[in-house]
Amino acid sequence: MRWALVKVCLAVTTMVVVAFAVPLGLVIKEMARDRAFSNAERQAAAVAPALSITTEREQLERVVASAGSDARMAVHIPAVDGAAAVDIGRGRAAGEDIATVRRMGRASTTEVDGGSTLLQPVALSSGAIAVVEVHVPESEVSNGVGTAWAVLAGVGAALVVGSVAVADRLGVRMVRPAQRLVEGARELGEGKLGARVPEEGPTELRLAAVAFNSMADQVVQLLANERELAADLSHRLRTPLTVLRLNAASLGGGPAAEQTRAAVAQLEREVDTIIRTAREAKPQTAAAGPGAGCDAAEVVRERMGFWSALAEDEGRKWRVAGVERPVRTPVARADLAAALDALLGNVFRHTPEGTAFAVDVHNADDAVIVLVSDAGPGISDPEAAMARGRGSGTDGSTGLGLDIVRRLAESTGGDVRIGSSVLGGTEVRIWIQVDDRRPVRRGHRGTVRRRRTGRSVPVLNRARSLP
Repeated sequence: MRWALVKVCLAVTTMVVVAFAVPLGLVIKEMARDRAFSNAERQAAAVAPALSITTEREQLERVVASAGSDARMAVHIPAVDGAAAVDIGRGRAAGEDIATVRRMGRASTTEVDGGSTLLQPVALSSGAIAVVEVHVPESEVSNGVGTAWAVLAGVGAALVVGSVAVADRLGVRMVRPAQRLVEGARELGEGKLGARVPEEGPTELRLAAVAFNSMADQVVQLLANERELAADLSHRLRTPLTVLRLNAASLGGGPAAEQTRAAVAQLEREVDTIIRTAREAKPQTAAAGPGAGCDAAEVVRERMGFWSALAEDEGRKWRVAGVERPVRTPVARADLAAALDALLGNVFRHTPEGTAFAVDVHNADDAVIVLVSDAGPGISDPEAAMARGRGSGTDGSTGLGLDIVRRLAESTGGDVRIGSSVLGGTEVRIWIQVDDRRPVRRGHRGTVRRRRTGRSVPVLNRARSLP
């Protein structure tokens, strides 16, 4: 906007300067010409009274010398009553031009070498017509024109520069509030809830800043209300959790009892985390800083140890691959565990008992790929399944499980895809970006293309035998 305003002002000022300077320059040139010929007419008029009295050569030479210079003035007297024609001074005009002026009886100008000449007819006492010739050099015609044009050019340039400077200042005054508004919107989008915009500048931008600050205050208030509501609702779970913990303590020994007690303890920790996160106003799935993260292989082994017991109870075959070596990921351990629990919980909730499933971990150069596949009936509408809050319609389905997984992957620059697995059911692929300096560009299923290098990393989807 700033440069556009400067360009418009530059174009308009230049056109105005040209529109006025060019005609004014031509007028100055014409005025200089008129001044030069006016001086020539006055010189010719000084000789006219003497010609009306006498035509003697000596007297006329003295008159010409007193009126001007004989080098620039000449007098042409025709032959009268047998007297010879008299030419005084240096004549430059052609004889035809002189004869024409004498015949027409009025002054005329003609071009000669080095300038122009003024031919002024004068009536003699005998009735004949003499012609007074005054030479006007070209330097006298253009005297002062160059200086006047230089002054006009300087004034025009000063006007253009001044208008550009004024336009630039006006542009800064208009653009700076807009830039601050953009920066405030970017900061607010990045989660800096204290971002506000100074209410200054033109009226429109000032009103926009007022509206932005009001919106930011409303966003902060809404988020505060949501945090309080989440904390209150989570706190209500403490009473039934206490009952569950007491009942689990009375179950005695055995693997099932230990798993139940472990699940209740984990649920209590999750509730405490939700309450603490809501009170502290910190996102639970925030991007991990440098050096943070977890071992994805270890998390998968731990969670599969929990779900394997339930799988044995329901007669499900399962398989884990790619967890033999450490696989570092830039996400928190609790977040990755929550995402795996959400996917495995969907397998147990939405597939019949006895349905096989598998968890595969692939460690690429710049990403970690986690595949959770099953042999169930599959998902008919993957896009609807990925929509937040769109559950399957069955009891206990809130539609937030896949959204938790999606937010985990997108916090690293990755993504989540749903497709068909080699087991015949659903395959959920989690792409966790390791190198966040080069974001991925989503392509077709099974391939993610790099934006800069164009290199593609295939998602391995080999068939695996289940025990």
